[in-house]
Amino acid sequence: MATRKPPDNKIRVLIADDHVTVREGLAAIIGRQPDMSVVGEAATGREVVDLWRQRRPDVTLLDLRMPILDGVGAIVKIRQGEPSARIVVLTTYDSDYDISRAVSAGAKGYLLKDAKREELLECVRKVYAGEICISPTLVAKLAQGMSSESLTARELEVLSMLARGKSNKEIGMNLYISETTVKSHLRNIFTKLNVLSRTEAITVATQRGLIQL
Repeated sequence: MATRKPPDNKIRVLIADDHVTVREGLAAIIGRQPDMSVVGEAATGREVVDLWRQRRPDVTLLDLRMPILDGVGAIVKIRQGEPSARIVVLTTYDSDYDISRAVSAGAKGYLLKDAKREELLECVRKVYAGEICISPTLVAKLAQGMSSESLTARELEVLSMLARGKSNKEIGMNLYISETTVKSHLRNIFTKLNVLSRTEAITVATQRGLIQL
């Protein structure tokens, strides 16, 4: 178990989520802990970056999907000023792509919003103590994603248009490439995602968080 901070020197927590009910719920839970206190609440990615710079919290809890600046963007900006910033992602998104982006940006913890209260609080304490807090299930998903070959930026563009129902000809016209080149990209996408059809590619890509429908 992570070392608890003494009550007279509480773990200062900054909360960032665009849903007010989530922020208020987290603030209430954290505020009841004898070793923690809430030092700020933010509703956007830009706001959490500004508040972090003003309050310098010990641990930041933030969602991935926020307006103006998403969670990963906020992590990057915060860590540009302070590489040792301790940040925990608390989200509903559990794809290997989302986890990988957050961890690569510098998140020290990754929890889903359906985590038990005790799990959340222990994660805050662990990250404050300098530990990494990612559940074994999410670590397995991250490892699975890292073991597969990544799609290139162009392949992601083709995949995104594919998901919007575009034909090979339409994709080619939009990207200013030939249909032959589009087909080549699709073959690479199918191979990397280990799928056999356009529909399956869209399904797998959506599950992994590579595209959003």
